[in-house]
Amino acid sequence: MDYGIKGKTAVVTGADSGMGFMTARMLLDEGVKVVIADQYQDQIDKAAAELSAFGDVFPVVVDVTDAASVDALRDAAVARLGAVDFLVNAAGVTGATGDFHTINDAGWLDTLQVLLMGTVRVVRAFVPAMVERKAGRIILFGSEDAEQPYADELPYCAAKAGILNLAKGLSKTYSKHGVLVNSVSPAYIATPMTDAMMEKRAKTNGTSFDEAIKSFLKEERPTLELQRRGRPEEVASLVVFLCSKHATFINGANMRVDGGSVATV
Repeated sequence: MDYGIKGKTAVVTGADSGMGFMTARMLLDEGVKVVIADQYQDQIDKAAAELSAFGDVFPVVVDVTDAASVDALRDAAVARLGAVDFLVNAAGVTGATGDFHTINDAGWLDTLQVLLMGTVRVVRAFVPAMVERKAGRIILFGSEDAEQPYADELPYCAAKAGILNLAKGLSKTYSKHGVLVNSVSPAYIATPMTDAMMEKRAKTNGTSFDEAIKSFLKEERPTLELQRRGRPEEVASLVVFLCSKHATFINGANMRVDGGSVATV
């Protein structure tokens, strides 16, 4: 399929690994020039070195909890790309976990600062130029947890629910200016974040990594009908489609990539 995006430009945050990395890789495969951004210099440089074999990629360090750092990312992207056609915000953390009554204000605020406010800052930095050009695509990362919350991850769940609401609101605000905004909601994808979760589970239960995955699926995600972790490319391929010439009538949508995990319609 010809996506019709060769020569376009993109910024992908959270791109040093996992779904953000694979999104950058797939955009590069389609001839898109990509600025990749993440928090740590060594990790984003390593990602850029790997991705450089596939196209024009430029690494930039960003801290999404700092508005000045996000603005610096925007300025660096404009300097490298001239204009940004696609903005993909995949930056995220697990955040504070545990029973609700055990999580203090700091745990909540730290989680919200990265996931929800980080998304706000990134979009706020890039959307004015898209409005001025009357063109742009913005894809935000939600989660199955936004629609199907889990008791031990409530700060993450609440932040992701906020992102879905934000995406819908942005789509109503900016579509008349030629900017389409959508969200994707993955579930239990094979990324360093879920690797860490499973390593911790394996250690706690005294099992292997693979056994930790099997028990997690059985006990914690019984409605994930495919009963496996998703692959980053299964999410990234949808993101690339949302950037393409074939997605010009998709706006304000939340698209699940969850193996059937969300149990409701």
